[in-house]
Amino acid sequence: MTENRQATMVEALRLTREGQLAEVTALLRGGRGLSLFPTAKRSSSRPREALLGKLTTARLGMGNPRATSGTSSREPSVYVAGGETRRLVHTGAAGTWAYDVFVPSTRRVGTAAPLVVMLHGGSQDAGDFAAGTRMNELAEEHGFLVVYPEQSRTANHGGYWNWFRPQDQRRGSGEAAVLAAITRSVLSEEGADPARVYVAGLSAGGAMAAVMASAYPDLYAAVGVHSGLAAGAARGVVSAFGAMRTGGSPRPAGELPLIVFHGDRDPTVAPVNADKIIACRIAAEEASGRSGRVLAPVTTTHQAGTAGHGYTRSVHHGGDDRVVAEQWTVHGGRHAWFGGSPHGSYTDGQGPDASAEMVRFFLAHPRA
Repeated sequence: MTENRQATMVEALRLTREGQLAEVTALLRGGRGLSLFPTAKRSSSRPREALLGKLTTARLGMGNPRATSGTSSREPSVYVAGGETRRLVHTGAAGTWAYDVFVPSTRRVGTAAPLVVMLHGGSQDAGDFAAGTRMNELAEEHGFLVVYPEQSRTANHGGYWNWFRPQDQRRGSGEAAVLAAITRSVLSEEGADPARVYVAGLSAGGAMAAVMASAYPDLYAAVGVHSGLAAGAARGVVSAFGAMRTGGSPRPAGELPLIVFHGDRDPTVAPVNADKIIACRIAAEEASGRSGRVLAPVTTTHQAGTAGHGYTRSVHHGGDDRVVAEQWTVHGGRHAWFGGSPHGSYTDGQGPDASAEMVRFFLAHPRA
């Protein structure tokens, strides 16, 4: 590292500790560190200001989340007719976190419903993520519950899950413990099915979903990671910068069925991260001895409608023919939730429909 670049990084870290995120952005844009963190742009379906592809201690490569139309994530139009969204609060030793719970009108009385935990990306909130992913619409269709934990601005000024901090990657510690507590609270209060609890997320939320799957395999039945990173890919702020570009050096981890979405032109979280997530899951499966060696993937190519993205889907099976992981590589896709709604931020409406495919995958994988 050159003397100038080292000085830039030291100053950037000082500013992030003080919560001066705008100053960090300006510094990295103007300094020699810029080449490491290229500016990313919104997908062509969402003409918005440039998306910064870099991480500070408070953010994972995502900028202003609001749509150019100015649509608020709290507008009634983003909610599904018939369902109910409840705003709740979790308070514990680590602090206070708000979360939304969507209860569909189609839920069968007296029946334990599946539960999907959705972790938003940086700068987003619960309502924004619900609107963009349209997960509530699918919940109304299939009769499952959805919980949207919302990162505390006290814990992170930019609203990013702290996926890269060791204390937040461990079972029983930090934000991992907070998210597990929220999950268990909804399970208990709503009478959800403990054998059908799933976790998914976008970007920083995707990285945190991978952490939760690794730390709490007894709580969740399957995991979805969209444009995220593997559990343990970084062990602090500095290594997180590198992990976003190289995938880092994550450990073999994960016992849960896994579905991964990533655009092959993502300038914020490099596509190699999806490969690392899959490789870690396969390594963990083979080390466990549950199904022997994971077979070569069955790979097919598709087109999402006449105007949608092309994509490649690779399905990895264990020796017992059980699905271990699915990897969806969206050709031309950038850093956005595929098949999402323009009512939310960081969405690409060209497809494929990541929400629908995650629900299909989740409901096919209850805990044994």
